[in-house]
Amino acid sequence: MDSFDEVFAAVKDYCRERVVEATYNLFIDGLEPVSFENGTVTILVRSDFIKGMIQERYADLLGEAFTSILGFGVELKFQVPESVKLEVQAPVSTGSYAFTFENFIVGSTNKFAHAAAQAVAANPSGAYNPLVIYGDSGLGKTHLLNAIRLEIAKNHPEFNIVMVDGEAFTNEIISAIQTNSTSDFHQKYRAADVLLVDDIQFIAGKESTQEEFFHTFNTLYNAGKQIVLATDRPPKEIKSLEDRIRTRMEWGLIADIQPPDFETRVAIIRRKADLLGLDISDDVAEFIANHLKNNIRQLEGAVKKLNAYRLLEGIQPVIGVAQNAIKDILNENQPVPVTIEKIVSEVARTYNITPVDIRSRKRSSNISSARKTAMYVVHEITGMTMQEIGKEFGGRDHSTVVYSISEVEKKIDADPRFREIVEDIVKNARV
Repeated sequence: MDSFDEVFAAVKDYCRERVVEATYNLFIDGLEPVSFENGTVTILVRSDFIKGMIQERYADLLGEAFTSILGFGVELKFQVPESVKLEVQAPVSTGSYAFTFENFIVGSTNKFAHAAAQAVAANPSGAYNPLVIYGDSGLGKTHLLNAIRLEIAKNHPEFNIVMVDGEAFTNEIISAIQTNSTSDFHQKYRAADVLLVDDIQFIAGKESTQEEFFHTFNTLYNAGKQIVLATDRPPKEIKSLEDRIRTRMEWGLIADIQPPDFETRVAIIRRKADLLGLDISDDVAEFIANHLKNNIRQLEGAVKKLNAYRLLEGIQPVIGVAQNAIKDILNENQPVPVTIEKIVSEVARTYNITPVDIRSRKRSSNISSARKTAMYVVHEITGMTMQEIGKEFGGRDHSTVVYSISEVEKKIDADPRFREIVEDIVKNARV
């Protein structure tokens, strides 16, 4: 095999054949390779909770898989995202882009959110609790959450800071319920001095997850602990989020981030170029800023592309090269087609079951409802025929799919709450 990524993909395939699908989806599928040096494989896991489960139950399987693929044994090291980010950040001169306040470019469209984040970092559990930051993907919400985390960790090393995203939080509670380890889950989150949750919209419509988050929120808030949440839209627009959670999100301060204006876009391009040691002219910076307007990640991607041209091919960043870089970035950032697996996984999380349950022949009321909802969402998003959908759901016939979709349509018309849940499933599946 030519690369460590290929080896790691083969290891995951090896594990997939030896565990049930639900276990694979929860614990193995989300693993990401970090490095392979001196006989040690470093693997990125989503959270401390998942890390503990893997070390306890699946480390031997992973070790067996590496031995089978490589022909020799390796030492395994597991790290959660926060520790990986902290360890791989090099000095600014190397081109690393640490998620700090110093590296956050402030403009008219994000200065309020930036000021609020700084205030929370300087005085946790002060006036702004909870702090809710909302805005479209790629505008800097995650950057601000990480900046808060790093600043509080620097000033209060004794604090227990927990950062997670809504999808991982949901998966953790599902796993905790399935493995009878909810007490460990409670201890992790309710013992936090600071809790930061990115993409909180992912818990909407998921009853058990919302129940857990509600009690976690209350425990921390009543104990005077700081809570920071990020979401892609205002709380009032997350339709299937329970009113009691939406109300609590509105107790503190809500700050939005909008797409950066022209001046801010140019500043972001220049900052990224400086970090990479790339000399970029005003014309090129302004050209990129005029063509990539809505997403900071695209701006950073364009500068990285120009730097790659310079390093690998000796091509200097002129307008013609920038045109190619922008074309590449726009092509790379086209919406990824929503897969059936993603839809089924999102429905499964909403109903607190597994994707295997949805595709099975089980007929319990909850699983049957989830299966019908999944068929409806697949039909709405993908446009697949009834026959094709039937094949994806265990070989069910055309009439079964038609009936299932019809039942969901009737329920959507009759039950506004259910309609909101389906709408959020569709939104989350398309992220």
